[in-house]
Amino acid sequence: MKNKKQGILFDLDGTLWDSAQGVVDSWNVVLERFPDVDKVMTVEDIHGCMGLPMDEIGRKRFGGMGLSEERITEIMIACEEYENEYLTEHGGVLYPHLEDVLQILSKDYFLAIVSNCQVGYIEAFLTYHKLGRYFDDTENFGNTGLQKWDNMRLVCERNQLTSALYVGDIQRDYEAACKAELPFIHAAYGFGMIRDRVPEIRSLIELPNVVRDVFDSMETK
Repeated sequence: MKNKKQGILFDLDGTLWDSAQGVVDSWNVVLERFPDVDKVMTVEDIHGCMGLPMDEIGRKRFGGMGLSEERITEIMIACEEYENEYLTEHGGVLYPHLEDVLQILSKDYFLAIVSNCQVGYIEAFLTYHKLGRYFDDTENFGNTGLQKWDNMRLVCERNQLTSALYVGDIQRDYEAACKAELPFIHAAYGFGMIRDRVPEIRSLIELPNVVRDVFDSMETK
């Protein structure tokens, strides 16, 4: 029987999938509508923004072009809307063993996704890849306007989790987990490095054992 009191919260980009090529393809279609944007997006551009809230991505990618904040917001809204549509139709690249691991974990733990993405992005991931049945909750920056650590706390509180951990791939994920006072597991196959020593996985297939070890260590403290 699933223990709904223990939760595993997941980052999305760099942890569960890599959507960068689809994001590039969709954004470049949209940017053709904006003659004042002299920019062709690349996969490297997108990887460099993964994990940032959408407003920060807008400033990082379009802030040096002499555009007003209002224009950047307009561009980002257009990109986000078509990105969601595109990824719902085309999906992204799942990391190996993802569904097998989710099937194992969902039997014993409460699973949720907490991301800095826009509304509709997590839904695109779940819809195209048919993974919604494994997750009990989701939350994102676009929905609440909150920082990732506050969204982690929100998910834990509204689901009455007595213990939880966060799985992510970049330093900002780790820092957010620390602010939320959650243990962290580094998805070392993803987009970033962690400066501190933390539990890590090199493949998702390792996650069930590492999760168990982390929860066991929490109980013995």
